[in-house]
Amino acid sequence: MPVRIRLSRVGKKAAPFYRVVSVDGRKKRDGAYLEDIGTYDALKGLIVRFDVATYERRIAQGAVPSDSVKKIFMQFKAQSATPEPI
Repeated sequence: MPVRIRLSRVGKKAAPFYRVVSVDGRKKRDGAYLEDIGTYDALKGLIVRFDVATYERRIAQGAVPSDSVKKIFMQFKAQSATPEPI
């Protein structure tokens, strides 16, 4: 069973909102998924939630992330690495 980490759309017609999910690669884009890893608001370009431990565990088990998920993960790492202004 090839496991992929990809985006699943859950938003309205003109308001895209995505879940980052691990899913069997043969399933539909918005079909049943194995595990919810995070959420991404595409309109604002904001990562609402991202579970790094789950993401890294799935990668270690052999899951392959999509290009979009790789970009979101890099963006999340950059956001969390910068200190908050006082």
